[in-house]
Amino acid sequence: MKIVQKDDPVLRQKAQEIPLEKIGSPEIKKIIKQMSEALVKEDDGVALAAPQIGKSLRLFIISGKLFQKENDKEKPADLVFINPKIKKLSQRKQKLEEGCLSVRWLYGLVSRADKATVEAYNETGQKFSRSGSGLMAQIFQHEMDHLDGTLFVDKAKNLQRIEPEKMRHGNRI
Repeated sequence: MKIVQKDDPVLRQKAQEIPLEKIGSPEIKKIIKQMSEALVKEDDGVALAAPQIGKSLRLFIISGKLFQKENDKEKPADLVFINPKIKKLSQRKQKLEEGCLSVRWLYGLVSRADKATVEAYNETGQKFSRSGSGLMAQIFQHEMDHLDGTLFVDKAKNLQRIEPEKMRHGNRI
């Protein structure tokens, strides 16, 4: 499964909610599997929204590698967020470097709330809430933008191209 790039119209559409009765269906399970497989191929990727694989659905995943401890042999499962809604954003903002797997090798500074809370359904249809700060809050906001048809380059300042061989260490969203 290829990650679609910035000129693909699906990235500019507001993604559709997944009907609750379809959560857990073979179709949705297949899309989640495709997203996980696409994300694992990207060493610098930490999250992926369904529109990035050409599916206009309100669904994103966060790589389990973010939660992997140094001595863990196995990567924890990816976190799945279906029909997510941001419930709370802190007023305090930070300008953070951001990139995107759908806008390869372009990076810029984006102003993001430093804390965020998202409510969503998991892959079995259970509703949950997850809060995060720093990178996790940034991921929530970046992926929610994807579901609303917005790319980080629409908000970023000081855009610069950094080719893979010149990349500094660290993850890219």
